Amino acid sequence: MVSYHPDLDLIPVEDVLAALGNPVRLFIVRELAASTQPRTCGSLPVSVTKATATHHWRVLRESGVTRERREGRTKVVELRRAELDERFPGLLATILAASPPRASDGPPA
Repeated sequence: MVSYHPDLDLIPVEDVLAALGNPVRLFIVRELAASTQPRTCGSLPVSVTKATATHHWRVLRESGVTRERREGRTKVVELRRAELDERFPGLLATILAASPPRASDGPPA
């Protein structure tokens, strides 16, 4: 199965903002941004059903925020930070800094 990864030149900023406007997806992006390496979908502690998590992963991928690839039976996900910064300078950093998570915050439900 090959995942669809859009060309960021064709993605409107509204699609990126809509993807990052959901608390679960913003949590995922924060986790990916804090990671030095790509992560597996199962390594992120999201408090939603598997079907809902799959929906959130798809929205992030189709909006150009993340890139997925298969490594054997595992799906590895990474933030498209450099590409996003090139297309929308400062957008990701501003969104991540706008409402930094509190230490007591866990994954949103």
